[in-house]
Amino acid sequence: MSSQQKKIASRYGFKADQFIVYPAHGVGRIVAIEEQEVAGHTLELFVIYFEKDKMHVKVPVAKAVSIGMRKLSEIDFVNRALKVLQGRARIKKTMWSRRAQEYDAKINSGNLIAIAEVVRDLYRAANQPEQSYSERQLYEAALNRIAREIAAVNKLSETEAVGLIEANLIKNPKRTNEAEAA
Repeated sequence: MSSQQKKIASRYGFKADQFIVYPAHGVGRIVAIEEQEVAGHTLELFVIYFEKDKMHVKVPVAKAVSIGMRKLSEIDFVNRALKVLQGRARIKKTMWSRRAQEYDAKINSGNLIAIAEVVRDLYRAANQPEQSYSERQLYEAALNRIAREIAAVNKLSETEAVGLIEANLIKNPKRTNEAEAA
């Protein structure tokens, strides 16, 4: 490795071949840190690959932190998110369009706890009424986002992570009692 390559092998605590969370897309892996000439200026870029979407994104190194790119959560933070799933759903009595915007903002925030709140609030047990199409879409988006990060942190498959999430969702005593009553 040349000194130039070593120099750009790690930036702002991020390095090549590291999993990260990009707020708008979820879990990705930095496949390279490269320099590119743009309008006469040299820019350093993280090249991030999102396996689930089969997509590459180039993010300027200088903008990574300000756009909310972060390292994967620590295991204790993941456990806190799983605890949130066990709580009581908190659904505001506002119009669905306003709640949908709030849920979407939480999903795209990249904050694992906020995403867990969306999953908790939109989860429907088998004995509960069906979700609307838009509720289902938001629930699936949040579930996919949280499952990918939990899978990466705990070194599980995405399917195993979804199982772990669902196991925590049904630990809510209110949901357990409703299921037994049905």
